[in-house]
Amino acid sequence: MNHRIAPSLLSADFMNLQRDIEMINASEADWLHLDIMDGVFVPNISFGFSVLNALKGVLTKPMDVHLMIVEPQKFIREVAETGAYMMNVHYEACLHLNRTIAAIKDAGMKAGVTLNPHTPVSLLEDIIHEVDMVLLMSVNPGYGAQKFIEHSVEKTRQLKRMIAGKGLPTLIEVDGGVNMETAKRLLSAGADVLVAGNFVFNSADPIATIQMLKAL
Repeated sequence: MNHRIAPSLLSADFMNLQRDIEMINASEADWLHLDIMDGVFVPNISFGFSVLNALKGVLTKPMDVHLMIVEPQKFIREVAETGAYMMNVHYEACLHLNRTIAAIKDAGMKAGVTLNPHTPVSLLEDIIHEVDMVLLMSVNPGYGAQKFIEHSVEKTRQLKRMIAGKGLPTLIEVDGGVNMETAKRLLSAGADVLVAGNFVFNSADPIATIQMLKAL
């Protein structure tokens, strides 16, 4: 029960956002996961910094911000100003990843690197010691409610071996298709943080669903 649960705001009811944020505050959720999409890096547009800044005054959970955008390094200051705890940038979107990771940390945040489903974990060999977390996408990024990509379990296992082999404290987060069945397998493979969107927000009792995920 040492793992973390990070419900994804992307699946919340934006007509009742205050209600859903109050639910998250009252739940056993550890973080709130926030997907910022630009319609360029991924084929969808979600929400921007105005939403994150509005959350700053009411959300009691740390913000886990995932930038699915081109040139995410241009927005480090804006993310930091929202009070974000973690800033995730895609490996595929950063030409100078070491510089971006350093800038995120200099801004006072934890730094995460995200891998798309087709990107092998071996590409992190030279930077894994610099990041606080690796986010593995277990669906193709851009939309919620997608089918879980089965190879994600083995990919999680591979990454865990790399991290353990180097004696690092780096966390592994997995996002996409998380439910009770996939969550169990991902945790067994070495995941530390599970992002759950539709499975939480579309359930009859989101607080109980989060509690069940925490109890795995």
